Amino acid sequence: MSAEETLMDAEERMEKAISVLGTQLSGIRTGRATPGLVDSLKVEAYGSTSPLKQLASIGTPEPQQILIRPYDAGTIKDIEKAIVGSDLGLNPQNDGRVIRLNIPALSTDVRKKMVSRIKELAEDSKISIRNIRRDANKTADQLEKDKELTEDDRDKLKSDVQDLIKKFEEQINEMAKAREAEVMEA
Repeated sequence: MSAEETLMDAEERMEKAISVLGTQLSGIRTGRATPGLVDSLKVEAYGSTSPLKQLASIGTPEPQQILIRPYDAGTIKDIEKAIVGSDLGLNPQNDGRVIRLNIPALSTDVRKKMVSRIKELAEDSKISIRNIRRDANKTADQLEKDKELTEDDRDKLKSDVQDLIKKFEEQINEMAKAREAEVMEA
């Protein structure tokens, strides 16, 4: 593996970590209804587990309500069971064709818990990109040991990886700050 390949690999893995964080943050509840709150919820239907978004269309007709319209009316009970069994704390209302989820306003305590959860997720993402840096630095050391890189090239590669870390940690901080603001303002 060359220095460029090592750097590209590290960057791709860091981008995946950012993507995972984005997905996790979209599942955190704010005071507003958003399809991201339930679309990745796992539903046991047809003998297998599927994400809710594959079994139903999800919309938000009102700021405080999520409307779930199953593609197959036979799965409505399975969807309802998955929502009740989740840790979302939402009460589904089923009229036989659609499921309505009313999103209650968040208390200050719940908002603070959500913010601390956001900070945990951000820190986990930072840890994962630091682990990627560690792997890239090990690869750089190995390349130098195998005489594929000079000492200066190894140091340049490590410096480039460090620059990537800074860039991605900034992105993580911005994403977390934006989501915290959404949670606290709603």
